[in-house]
Amino acid sequence: MRFEGVVPAALTPFDEDGEVDTGALARNAEWLLENGATGLVGTGTMGEAQSLSTAERRLVIETLVEAGGGRVTVTAGVSSETPARSIALAADAAAAGAGALMLLPPFGYEGDAREIEAFYRSVAESTELPIMAYNNPKASGTDMPPALIARLGEIDGVVAIKECSGDARRLAELLNATDELEVLVGGDDWALEGFCAGATGWISGVVNVAPRECVELFRLCREGRLQEARAVYARILPLARLDMHPKLVQFFKAGMDLVGREGGPCRPPRLELTAEERRRVEDAVAALGAGVAG
Repeated sequence: MRFEGVVPAALTPFDEDGEVDTGALARNAEWLLENGATGLVGTGTMGEAQSLSTAERRLVIETLVEAGGGRVTVTAGVSSETPARSIALAADAAAAGAGALMLLPPFGYEGDAREIEAFYRSVAESTELPIMAYNNPKASGTDMPPALIARLGEIDGVVAIKECSGDARRLAELLNATDELEVLVGGDDWALEGFCAGATGWISGVVNVAPRECVELFRLCREGRLQEARAVYARILPLARLDMHPKLVQFFKAGMDLVGREGGPCRPPRLELTAEERRRVEDAVAALGAGVAG
């Protein structure tokens, strides 16, 4: 397994001048690893990748690789509109030290199965790094059904699927449809359901705020201790339910600030949360209880 366990989808901190804050990024990564994270994903949806320049994307991956110090795999998001652009991003990620890639179907074009398969095949043939396919219809504009995802698993180099359609039933369907792919939970508020169905890993946003709780949830589910797992899940859920929201980045950055980490501001077009939205995050963080790692 390349992506087993709890893998944070790392947020990208910015300093007061709006530049990537590599010190904060490294400190956040170290804290996550100290609290049980088993990998790191950068330059994905949670990392505000579309607001980063090519040089900034490389800087984020270089920073995560250095912070990881060879302890875990750093996966780079290389999603884009075209195969050529994703191939270039993949080459840059490899040069920065990434050990794997994460890839949505093409942005802005709802291709058919033949086109999507060709897209993934083109990127896979260009790189030696393993690819985690990523199904997130809200992010890409395309929903890849399980049958198509199973076909992607037949492409050399495509080794995993991060399933984030919002339908927890997809996880069991994927597990039954393919033996080729690692099936990973991609949404925070169906993690328990996904682990119990057999998902081997979790690419998570909420772990940026509550790594100990997320790691504990995964462990309890794997050990079959469901009553205890449900108690932990109940504490995580108010925050986890913010994951499938357009303002997920703002929510989780605010949550990080509340637990003493370095979330900070987002780049436009994202704006600061309203007072009501911030109270929602505060209530969700409070629901974690005294056990939250600070």
